[in-house]
Amino acid sequence: MSRLSKVKACLLTVAVCWIFPGPSCFAFEDEGFQFWNTAKLSFDINRDWKAEVDEELRFGDEGGTLYYHHTDLGFVYKSLAQWVDLGFNYRQVFEKDSDRKWRRENRPHLNVTLKAKLLDLDLSTRSRFEFRDRENKEDLWVYRNKVMAKSPWALTQLRLQPYVAEEIFVSLDPTKYLADRLYAGMYLDISENMRADFYCLLQAKRLRDTQHIHVLGVALKFRF
Repeated sequence: MSRLSKVKACLLTVAVCWIFPGPSCFAFEDEGFQFWNTAKLSFDINRDWKAEVDEELRFGDEGGTLYYHHTDLGFVYKSLAQWVDLGFNYRQVFEKDSDRKWRRENRPHLNVTLKAKLLDLDLSTRSRFEFRDRENKEDLWVYRNKVMAKSPWALTQLRLQPYVAEEIFVSLDPTKYLADRLYAGMYLDISENMRADFYCLLQAKRLRDTQHIHVLGVALKFRF
């Protein structure tokens, strides 16, 4: 095994170890440090359509207590134009409330992603319209917009591709600013069909809120 392959294997091992952290006896706190872990699978159905599914786990209380889990299934239409993708998704969410009880949420969402290049940077903006059918709260329509810029240059022998992104959340009924997420991360191609995404995330729950969530995230993406 080459040195490069060994380094990639070590990074993958660290990611897998993070997926299964030890148990915690503390209650979840919706602030401070968290760890998010995601596994994504996508495959082409035909020339026009591809299918996607992902599972995500979120751990609060300094990354030790599972408080959130979702499964997301979607279909993306790729042939509308080279610069736009249209996605139709359904997400089922299980999340602990303030009483530490698991609550279910059904979340269908529509995604429109626009893509472009500027000074060799890969740019994208994804608009998401989602309906949140919540078990213990009123239903909610939410608009999310995520803007991302990816570097065209691969760094080091590992060919890491850095990126930055920002995502805002706005309630549509009534119109109200909900949250803002700032991302900084790097992609690592482990094999032809497998990519790792290591990122840090800062989330403010409200505009000018002094309480923030600091997230270390790992996403493994498989494409066939």
